[in-house]
Amino acid sequence: MTEIDQDFVDGILPPRDPDANKNAFGRVLCVCGSAGYTGAAYFAAQGAVCMGSGVVTLATPEKAWPVLAVKLSEPVVRPLPCGADGMFSQEALPALLALAERADALLIGCGLGRSYAVAEIVLTLIRQAKCQIVLDADGINALSAHKDILQQAAMPVILTPHAGEFARLSGIENASPAELTLFARRHHCIVFYKGHRTLIASPDGALYRNHSGNPGMAKGGSGDVLAGMLVSLCGQGIPAVQAACAAAWLHGRAGDLAANALSEYGMTPSDMLRLLPALLKRYNTREW
Repeated sequence: MTEIDQDFVDGILPPRDPDANKNAFGRVLCVCGSAGYTGAAYFAAQGAVCMGSGVVTLATPEKAWPVLAVKLSEPVVRPLPCGADGMFSQEALPALLALAERADALLIGCGLGRSYAVAEIVLTLIRQAKCQIVLDADGINALSAHKDILQQAAMPVILTPHAGEFARLSGIENASPAELTLFARRHHCIVFYKGHRTLIASPDGALYRNHSGNPGMAKGGSGDVLAGMLVSLCGQGIPAVQAACAAAWLHGRAGDLAANALSEYGMTPSDMLRLLPALLKRYNTREW
């Protein structure tokens, strides 16, 4: 098992080319949100922005769009068709596929809700998207009865379950490292198993463990920030397993900074977003 630390992450994140433009740092698409669950979409999109993506597009149901369009300044927010329940309808699928065609990485799931239409959208995007996919929250729930779809993805999908979501997905309660590795091998995916000591299992059998983070991060929105950070790194061209390791460690360290400054009780995911850029300063091309 490989332990993730600062030196490990330093070997992953490259310095930025001074001549680069926004297209050099990835175009990511976040398929997130529903009426009543706008916070998840907000934190995912902002996590991608703060992690350094060149362009972040948030595709969200039109009933969630008024809230998110006001809250988000950096991402492009695209309203798409939804049903009376405020979740994506199947009429949104053609536009989502068109947006995915232009994306370097795709995040599916934060705040999507559960419905037949949402499940069909998730499964179709997994089958047809040509870029790296990160599947979180309700995206994982939609996959639970259709794990064979993972074999049809263009590249190994990154799944980001906590213990309960992994149990619904696999039928395994409190999975061991060996069980996570077996699942990743069998389904040709990357399992990002969130917990006190997050484990990342690769389909080649490699296993990684993260040690940063604290109990103050156990709040709604924290996992959405992580999902946004992860899809951002994938969109920047960092290989999926390395991106997962770097996102895990940086997310935990942002949480540690927030806890040290504000307490485990009082810190919020918004504080983690605010403090993340300070962690990334070490990767500047030079001091300014």
